[in-house]
Amino acid sequence: MAHATRPPEGEPQIRAIAMTADANPSGDIFGGWLMAQMDLAASNAAVRSSRGRCATVAVDGIVFHEPVFVGDEVSLYARLLGVGRTSMTIRVEAWRRRLTEETQHKVTEATFTFVAIDENRKPRLVSPKPDPG
Repeated sequence: MAHATRPPEGEPQIRAIAMTADANPSGDIFGGWLMAQMDLAASNAAVRSSRGRCATVAVDGIVFHEPVFVGDEVSLYARLLGVGRTSMTIRVEAWRRRLTEETQHKVTEATFTFVAIDENRKPRLVSPKPDPG
């Protein structure tokens, strides 16, 4: 399957090192660990975008391109795709790099949907970011 060969522009939302506790007996990192890291990255983007608490309501189109191994540095990039009244759609890409190499490889991607919530966990309007001008 062909996919991008360079990570997205900008800084990743999160960087993590895949550890032994995150792996199966063969040394491959569990998909669930990677999905959790992706959810954290998407959540960070959603909270910043909506200026408040958010909850994950859907994950669509998750694709695992390549395995992640113990010791890999995993960089998670999140990009806001759209904003509704109470929801946001965020695309997340996970890229791995062996600690002794410079080359990165896209390992996983998915689209997350979040709903902005209030202190009672009820949907709230997404507060727009202030205009920088």
